[in-house]
Amino acid sequence: MEITTGVVLAAGEGTRLRPMTANRPKPMLPAAGRPILEHVLDVLVECGIKELCLIVGYRRERIQEHFGHSYRDVPITYVQQKKQLGSAHALQQVEGEIEKPMLVLNGDRVIDERIVEDVLAGFDGAPTVSAIEHPTPMEYGAVKVSGDRLTEFVEKPETDDFRLINAGVYAFDPSVFEAISRTDRRGGELQLSDVIETLMDDGPVGAVRTDGLWADATYPWDLLFLTRELLRRGRVSPPDRDASVWVAESARVHPDATLQPPVVVGADSEVAAGAVLGPNVAVGYNATIGANTTLRDVLLDSDCRIEAGATLLDCVVGQTVDIGAGTVAPGGPGDVRVGERVFENQSLGAVVADRASVGGGVTFAPGTLVGANVDIGTGVHASGTIDDDAEVVR
Repeated sequence: MEITTGVVLAAGEGTRLRPMTANRPKPMLPAAGRPILEHVLDVLVECGIKELCLIVGYRRERIQEHFGHSYRDVPITYVQQKKQLGSAHALQQVEGEIEKPMLVLNGDRVIDERIVEDVLAGFDGAPTVSAIEHPTPMEYGAVKVSGDRLTEFVEKPETDDFRLINAGVYAFDPSVFEAISRTDRRGGELQLSDVIETLMDDGPVGAVRTDGLWADATYPWDLLFLTRELLRRGRVSPPDRDASVWVAESARVHPDATLQPPVVVGADSEVAAGAVLGPNVAVGYNATIGANTTLRDVLLDSDCRIEAGATLLDCVVGQTVDIGAGTVAPGGPGDVRVGERVFENQSLGAVVADRASVGGGVTFAPGTLVGANVDIGTGVHASGTIDDDAEVVR
């Protein structure tokens, strides 16, 4: 049974990725120089999807303005989830809009084409879920599979007996909406995991064991992992310069700059003499990298300016950020506080969120989180979490 419609769940904020999600939804965070959602849509287009339906919510204008009415000549319809009340509640918003079989997946996870191809091939009309091996199944919904059928679905496993997780790629026909209507909410939310249990009570649910890249950015440092994996696989858009070095045609790289693969430099960006970029560096569009700077394991978003002599290791830098001359982020490991939880020994130098301004000669302690619109003065030693809109002086 052919599926040509893809429904992408892209309404979430991604609170654990703050401060990077202060001004945009999680699917629009960068990975290897492009929004995560672009990587998701690329997979759908390559797999033959002819119609895209994006369910949007938090900061939805950032998605709609970026993609417009189509992506790679595939038309896009937008449906708003006004309140983010779970993944099944999000899917419920398209009831009446889609009346044929559909592929449903998350817009904030980077996956291989193989996962989508396997689900499309395995769909026989019955609800179908994807299952993939994962080293930490307790963090995700765990599943057990017998042959081509799902036999057990546990949203929060309490033991490590499971090896397969729900990969979050589903195939449904429109009868899924009736199952959603019969599924009780938990904690005020309606999740697809609960709907799957409803469907299992009704009859067989198909399961496809698959393999390939499956990467979820849960915390800020995960964006560096996503970028490394995408660069390793060559999943970037600018044309090749050399092996594992991608430089957009409109970018300008000084002959005396050094690009150590893998590196991607986006459109209209400039890299000055003596700069050393790489390995594992992704520079977005219209960025300026000053003379004698050093970037290693860095994700740099669009419209940024890194002034001369700065050194950034293990860093995530948001849009329209200015970092002054001689600033140093020496890299991880460091302890990072996310909400009430502290994550020890993470490979994170610093996160600098959108529209922050960092003066010259600043030093960052490992694991520093700098909020959006922050102004850090010259010579400051920055550490811990600096809240949005704060001003920090020496």
